[in-house]
Amino acid sequence: MNASLQPAVFGATGYSGFELVRLLTRHPGAKKPLLLRRNGEAGGCADLAEAYPQLAGNGGFPLQSFSWHELKSAGVDVVFFATPHEFSRDVAPEAIANGFRVIDLSGAWRLKDRGHRNVYGFTEKPEDAALDNAAIYGLPELHAGEIRNATLLANPGCYSTSIILALAPWIRAGFADLEHGIICDSKSGVSGAGKAPTAKTHFVEVDGDFSAYSVFGHRHTGEVLEQLGIGGGSLQFTPHLLPIPRGILSTIYVKLAKPATAEELELSLREFYAGKPWVRVFGAARLPQIKFSLNTNYCDIGFSLSPDGKRAVLVSCLDNLLKGAAGQAIQNMNLMFGWDEREGLQ
Repeated sequence: MNASLQPAVFGATGYSGFELVRLLTRHPGAKKPLLLRRNGEAGGCADLAEAYPQLAGNGGFPLQSFSWHELKSAGVDVVFFATPHEFSRDVAPEAIANGFRVIDLSGAWRLKDRGHRNVYGFTEKPEDAALDNAAIYGLPELHAGEIRNATLLANPGCYSTSIILALAPWIRAGFADLEHGIICDSKSGVSGAGKAPTAKTHFVEVDGDFSAYSVFGHRHTGEVLEQLGIGGGSLQFTPHLLPIPRGILSTIYVKLAKPATAEELELSLREFYAGKPWVRVFGAARLPQIKFSLNTNYCDIGFSLSPDGKRAVLVSCLDNLLKGAAGQAIQNMNLMFGWDEREGLQ
């Protein structure tokens, strides 16, 4: 494969942005990414290798100011936004208006329902309504066909990915009793909170602790409801902060609509994800663990069934910075430009 695609990246200095640059740099179909400073951004490093010495020795990764004209002259094909939601909301429309395809890792364009978008506190602009409707939710295992033709690709949230991928097969097959309700108990490493330290995420506060947060109000809840096609009364999602750098484990409690065997439930998962290279089904034999998917683009799914066949516990694990962010963005890029989903991720 010849390196023919020219990517550009906003927000390369964050954890997800760094992972994105690292993956793009080794992708056989991509040229070295252009790293862009946000308008008005001052200070910080002049070269990404100053913040991440892992990149040293690759000829430098300068962070540069930009204009859309300069990006066109450089032959940029796709612009990644690993930025705060508000920046993506303001600048992604400009990128699209200038003819670029956009892959946005923020929550700016993920949600169709305005009530769900309200959790981000956006100022809704009338001119953005068309983009809200046109944005494609970038979960390849559910929307590969739409992703291939996307102009604006909204990369899913990390928690959302772990929950949606675990539940979608059983909900579509009618195994889950939605009236009874589903409980999603999810845990994430500290990198999920972003690079900027806060009073709740620096080492002294997190080490040796384990805490719940954003109960009844986490931003990813709307994504899960919309993508699974269920109402808010059918699901309770509670996120927790683990004292580890990265990784997500979601424990999901499901009452079955009718008694089922472990073989039936496992077959449902395996058939749903047949030919989907980045989902590994563990079935009922062994439950996934964070360390199995760490530093990979895999989402691992397994379950245990109660002896009476009426209740099941799903366990879903992934790396929040890869399948939950940058890795999934590369998987989406591969689909958008006609490559195998595994390119640059193996």
